[in-house]
Amino acid sequence: MYHHFSVFKNESKLDLNYIPTRLPHRKFQRTLLNQFFRFTVENPGEMTQRVLITGNVGTGKTVLSQHFGLDITKEAEKKEINLNYIHVNCRECRGSLFMILQRALLNFHPHFPKRGYSAEEILQILIQILDEQNAYLILAIDELETLIQIGGSDTLYKLTRVQEARLKAPQRLSLICILREPRYLNKLDSSTRSTLQRNIIRLDEYSTSQLQDILKDRVDLAFKHETVSTSTLHFIAELASSENGDARYGIELLWRAGKYADASELSEVSPECVRKAVASVYPLVQKDVVFSLSSHEKLFLLSLARCFKHSKAAYLSMGEAEQAYAVVCEEYNEKKRGHTQLWKYIKELSALGIIKTELSSFGQRGKTTYISLPRVPALDLEQELAKILSTENRRSNTHAD
Repeated sequence: MYHHFSVFKNESKLDLNYIPTRLPHRKFQRTLLNQFFRFTVENPGEMTQRVLITGNVGTGKTVLSQHFGLDITKEAEKKEINLNYIHVNCRECRGSLFMILQRALLNFHPHFPKRGYSAEEILQILIQILDEQNAYLILAIDELETLIQIGGSDTLYKLTRVQEARLKAPQRLSLICILREPRYLNKLDSSTRSTLQRNIIRLDEYSTSQLQDILKDRVDLAFKHETVSTSTLHFIAELASSENGDARYGIELLWRAGKYADASELSEVSPECVRKAVASVYPLVQKDVVFSLSSHEKLFLLSLARCFKHSKAAYLSMGEAEQAYAVVCEEYNEKKRGHTQLWKYIKELSALGIIKTELSSFGQRGKTTYISLPRVPALDLEQELAKILSTENRRSNTHAD
């Protein structure tokens, strides 16, 4: 059986659940988290900790916590400390404190009955098991907003205050709470809110250059040598940056683009593969938007689509775009518009989200403008525009007759 060349060497490294060994641009937050929990490996049982990690989707909240969990438990193991890190997603548990605590408990007691106990009883049993095993637990509660919406202050109050009645006993349960926006804390009573707000780690959105660093790490792990160019990588980073610096979106685009490269039997991931990946995640540019463009906007867009269809480059210079536009105008027997008018077309197409522009990069001298086609495959756009222009041509000839 014939096996085509694949651009991947290990695509599992692009799984969103994969925990990388390196976390670019999160060193400070990683160090801060380690400092907050330093006592767990130096003086276990002497205190408990509650840390809140906040940030938008794709800023690395979950992977930061999981990465820390792996490292701190390895360090504890070397010192023969029975420290456990358990990560639970509130949305998967439907915002139920019972289900969250049950998942934690099953890590210590896999055959524990799944019915017949309240959340409060499971919490007490969990503490009892930790005592019996001389164990300590860092419980990471992801997507905390779901728990807040369902259970309000009571659920978190029970978790944060469970050890107050046992001050002279070892403190065994610490919490990492992960949520997107701190505004959800306003739904809690002041006492519970103040408990969670003492130690906050805020993750800002990634910049384009930071996203490129993150994606470069994944390319090195997941793809064969020289199958993803720097230009394509930058293109994906730009797209992820436009989605509020969402690294998860960038990683998914990278994986999907690789799949399209394999399906097309290509030896590298082209920008067109990326555009197809975007179109598979988000809808294509709506036909009525393209239809509403002026005739020369359509001709200019057609020239861009043709250039990108035949090019491995993710970006096109303004000069190249003007030359391609002139060729298309000659083909359609239209007098080309001037440079100033083309700028108006570019601004309009950019405002509609069909194209994107940026100033010179990649070592170019001067203020060169580069154009990209981020959200629609060039081939699909070319076919749609050719169809629309052909229809308009026929109508025009009919009226002329």
